[in-house]
Amino acid sequence: MGNCCESAANFFGPQKNTNMRVSLPAVCFVWQIAMIVLFGVFIRYDEESDAHWIEYRRENNITSDIENDFYFRYPSFQDVHVMIFVGFGFLMTFLKRYSYGGVGFNFLIAAFGLQWALLMQGWFHALNPETGKITIGVESLINADFCCAGSLIAFGALLGKVSPVQTLVVALFGVTLFAVEEYIILDLLHCRDAGGSMVIHCFGGYYGLAISWVLYRPNLHLSKRHHGSIYHSDLFAMIGTLYLWMYWPSFNSAITDHGDGQHRTAINTYLALASSVLTTVALSSMHQKRGKLDMVHIQNATLAGGVAMGTAAEFMITPYGALIVGFCMGIISTFGYLYISPFLEKTLKLQDTCGVHNLHAVPGMLGGFIGAIVAAAASESVYGREGLINTFDFEGEFADRTPGTQGGFQAAGTCVSIAFGLVGGAIVGFILRFPIWGDPGDDNCFDDEVYWELPEDEETVPPVLEYNNHMIHKQQEISESNFSVEQS
Repeated sequence: MGNCCESAANFFGPQKNTNMRVSLPAVCFVWQIAMIVLFGVFIRYDEESDAHWIEYRRENNITSDIENDFYFRYPSFQDVHVMIFVGFGFLMTFLKRYSYGGVGFNFLIAAFGLQWALLMQGWFHALNPETGKITIGVESLINADFCCAGSLIAFGALLGKVSPVQTLVVALFGVTLFAVEEYIILDLLHCRDAGGSMVIHCFGGYYGLAISWVLYRPNLHLSKRHHGSIYHSDLFAMIGTLYLWMYWPSFNSAITDHGDGQHRTAINTYLALASSVLTTVALSSMHQKRGKLDMVHIQNATLAGGVAMGTAAEFMITPYGALIVGFCMGIISTFGYLYISPFLEKTLKLQDTCGVHNLHAVPGMLGGFIGAIVAAAASESVYGREGLINTFDFEGEFADRTPGTQGGFQAAGTCVSIAFGLVGGAIVGFILRFPIWGDPGDDNCFDDEVYWELPEDEETVPPVLEYNNHMIHKQQEISESNFSVEQS
């Protein structure tokens, strides 16, 4: 038995080889070529992006090009796109020696993930059974970005501890799992989750946490010198926070129905975010004896209201209800950074670099259950009969569903997302334990130098000798001038 354990330890924990010259190009080239082939076989433009749009417009009595969905959805798509590449990317630059990895690997995951997402979501939602083709338009691009967000959230829990090849594996399985759980939650259970509290944040958070738990590093303290922030790295991360904070109303409302649903979603998200900021600042200040603020809380917990409003934002939660959600999430998320994260790392051996448990997993889970409660409480007196049907899509096979039943399914959908995240993450984590991925050693984590060519750093420049100091020269010149005057 002892020999078996020793063999397993040697298999999963040999000396790390972080040379990516073969593996990373091979994976990128092979997977990109595979995307080209699969797109050639399956992907086509939809009616509103195809050159036959003029004929389609005439046949459907559409009077103007402005009615093309592109003009309605594209502003929201751009906002979501900025959140994925700039917001998430810069939010991960807080580590003092891992800014390249934070924003660069975020870029890599999203660029690959959106291609794979268009295929995976297309096979589940847009495959034409007659032609065998997937048609895509601007809404498909938004949904692909949403799909990438789940993997980017998971990456936050693994930040600094995985190789670029491993990040691509996380994205490959993350997008696949996301597409399946999204289909179950939105199509089979018929849940409403426009902003993705359940399908994006809850799933992505628990997916990343499960992977991190399986990849636990008992000697991660050897990289403690790099596991922290400095003044300008926190400032860069705050740029990501502000982009996310500003565009979150677009994120939650991007694929909602035209009209009141989208309008209401933006308002509720806007208010919840504002409420989160004040409560986060208050709790962060209260925790310190001198009332100073912790930038970790300001960068993250201020966004928790937007996460939690993803499901219920299009419901009639009321403006003050949105403020209450933001207020509670600001407290819960900040409390998580103060107490829960240290507890999880010490007790459950859960090393969560970015604290996705506090910003995504718990607020996403609570957001799903908040949506279930608000849905169960819906009534014709508040929504109106047509409003109730439109908001919850009580049509076709779901025409007889009641608000109470809808609330039950909303809660079930949240449980599905948790299960997919935890079980899927554990399986992917086990795959990533194989010693073939080029991940860094325990003493080399959180350091860009492992995978990036770095410019010459100030720390490597030899100290300037005293006689090269221009201020000393200046003082010498003044002294010489004074001496000359005195001699004369």
